Amino acid sequence: MTIVEHTEGLVPGPAAKASSVRIHGNLVQGSDEWIAARRGMLTASETKLIVTPTFKVAENDKQRAHLYELLAQRITGYVEPHYISDDMLRGMEDEFDALTLYSQHYAPTETVGFITNDKWGFTLGYSPDGLVGTDGLVEIKSRRQRFQVETFVNHVIPKAIPSEYLLQVQTGMMVSERDWCDLISYSGGLPMAVIRVHANDEIQENILTAAEKFEAKLTEAMARYREAVAVSGAVPTVRVDREIVL
Repeated sequence: MTIVEHTEGLVPGPAAKASSVRIHGNLVQGSDEWIAARRGMLTASETKLIVTPTFKVAENDKQRAHLYELLAQRITGYVEPHYISDDMLRGMEDEFDALTLYSQHYAPTETVGFITNDKWGFTLGYSPDGLVGTDGLVEIKSRRQRFQVETFVNHVIPKAIPSEYLLQVQTGMMVSERDWCDLISYSGGLPMAVIRVHANDEIQENILTAAEKFEAKLTEAMARYREAVAVSGAVPTVRVDREIVL
């Protein structure tokens, strides 16, 4: 696996040219710098909160909650800590093993921290698990064994990834402007599944429509927030990080 250094304004590869795709290769996923780079930004992993499973614009509590979470981050410049589950910890370890196997049996990968694209007048972000050549991606999912078995039974032969990952993968291809993504489904002790997904213009157009409306709502909500603060004469406060001792 090759580590790509920080690149601004260019897509790596032969005949590289100016592009709205920016690959931040020197960011380590999960680091403070990576968290700061994603702050207040709609990213591929959260597209499921603004688009329904039938690819419509979401209007529900999850969409509204995410709107106010990103709005708060844009206002304060602060990202509140999130709980890290056992599944997430296992996934961090499984990712290295899965990338190693993929590189040995399929193709070499490049590891980068974050990709952004602002060609739509706002910025979308994506944290890929790996780049393959100049037109491919890999997205790794660490699975509990029952889900890995189900993936082989229902998804490998039809070459259709589980629906819960479709929006993330299509958004990732849209942001990175790459043609395909290999979804790697990994569960230690079971065979590794690799399912290739190609960019789908119709799905990506629906994602973009939802993202545009979401950004418009963020802009409107920011204006209302600033007006309310000014009119109410609200007293400012200072954030204090307190250590909780049990």
